[in-house]
Amino acid sequence: MWRFTGNQLKRWRTKANISREQLAVAANYSPDTIKAMEQGVRMPTARVLDVADELCGAEGMLSAVKDYLRREKFPPRAQEFMEREREAVSHWSYESTLVPGLLQTPGYARALIENRYPPLDEETVESRIAARMERQAILTERNPPVGLSFVLYEAVLRSPQVDGEQLRRLLDAARLRNVELQVLPFERAVTSALMGPMVLLETRDHERFAFTEGPFASELSTAPDVVSRVAGRLSMIRAQALSPAESTLFIERMVDCHDRQAEVA
Repeated sequence: MWRFTGNQLKRWRTKANISREQLAVAANYSPDTIKAMEQGVRMPTARVLDVADELCGAEGMLSAVKDYLRREKFPPRAQEFMEREREAVSHWSYESTLVPGLLQTPGYARALIENRYPPLDEETVESRIAARMERQAILTERNPPVGLSFVLYEAVLRSPQVDGEQLRRLLDAARLRNVELQVLPFERAVTSALMGPMVLLETRDHERFAFTEGPFASELSTAPDVVSRVAGRLSMIRAQALSPAESTLFIERMVDCHDRQAEVA
């Protein structure tokens, strides 16, 4: 709906020979924000639709869309993955830079979401933080439980955004009987570990989905060759990572270090 509305906004603007800059000034937004709305990256706001309706002579056609728009809980490129995740009976993942969304604290999630570029409006920020927390129900509220395996590269844990609370959240998750959490130390990194995050999902019907994500694009695939490559890379990384017990000790030592630094401060 965002993309459709943005497309219509651009069509009416072009038809009326109104520049993006003119609409931006009239609606008190930046041209880049108007562009993001037209591309479906951001939700067109009521003010923009009303201003565009008047400027472009749309006779209420653009303003009428306001009642049908809703804030998406997840970015467009992740929505299909979230649908598949809700159907999964097993979930394997590897993260090279960020704590996985399923294991994030609200504070960590906020630090990531608030600092996106282009910036998100406050309502979208709050909606996405809430959605991320709701998504974590997969850890404890599914029956039968979903089998979850996480491998985190050591760089994830060394990030400035990872505080004592976030480390304790990881330890809490690792204690769940359906969760396996491993750390891949710097000195054990293999080439596959430097190629970015990846997730492998399997449904009750034994259909497998491979999800890979980069800074500007994501891919969800059921192609056998893609799934096979992702499964192979995940297996290789898991084999090099510390065992779950060793990983727990590794994180506990980091918590102790954080606590000592807090006492000194």
